Amino acid sequence: MSRRNVRRQTMATVFGLTALLTAGVGMAVTLPPANGKFDYQLAVPYTPAADVAIVDRDRSAAPATGKYNICYVNAFQTQPGDTAWWKKNHPDLLVKKNGQFLIDPEWPDELLFDTSTAAKRTALMQIVGPWIDRCASDGYKAIEPDNLDSWTRSAGILKRTHNVEFAKLIVARGHAKNLAVAQKNAPELSLQGATTIGFDFAIAEECQVWSECEDYTDVYGAQVYEIEYNDNTEDADGNPVDPLSFYNAACKARGKDISVIYRDRGVLPSNAPGYVYKSC
Repeated sequence: MSRRNVRRQTMATVFGLTALLTAGVGMAVTLPPANGKFDYQLAVPYTPAADVAIVDRDRSAAPATGKYNICYVNAFQTQPGDTAWWKKNHPDLLVKKNGQFLIDPEWPDELLFDTSTAAKRTALMQIVGPWIDRCASDGYKAIEPDNLDSWTRSAGILKRTHNVEFAKLIVARGHAKNLAVAQKNAPELSLQGATTIGFDFAIAEECQVWSECEDYTDVYGAQVYEIEYNDNTEDADGNPVDPLSFYNAACKARGKDISVIYRDRGVLPSNAPGYVYKSC
């Protein structure tokens, strides 16, 4: 057995024991079907194909009938349409640099939540927490708290430990409502995410592009749900590639073990021009 396979088996054992111990204290979460066909519908909801088992939608949308539903929550930064509300009502909970709201070039229409102190994390949970509760009351079975890695875009103002502590609050709130909670982003936190933070599974965007997929699968096994996009025209070294090549490579490497899908960047509805969806 190779060293990597030994590590994968060890991580799976650790995660399995953690899940059993958590279940032993009364948590009643239901995990998504392992290697279940997955559909990512964050823009406009649409009727999923009959063979789709798992649907991921924005928290503002109703769950899909007859599917395992995951509720998307932008838990570490603002949604574009909500930024003005946050500036007006909670400017103290947004990251600032030199007295000005920090603008992230990658997401210029979103601002980062300031998770840097326990008091701010508690205040943020007074807003984010009810979003999670609503996911549960609407009938979702899990949440996808996005942008765990926001500290990497904070110009050094936030630290990894700040987001880890906020993630623990998110997981606790989700589990209290019998919701499974996904790790999204920050593959370097996967082991800590499963064993310390308490994440139950992972949603991995573009992990083939960045050679990060095993960081997730070593820990979460078959309960990793991978999304590759159709606009990645360069590899990690800047060389031009066919974006479909990432999806094809992912299917070859992991398609028998985990759910891998290929989507348009806008995750458009199935009747819209530009809609792209493949699965393996």
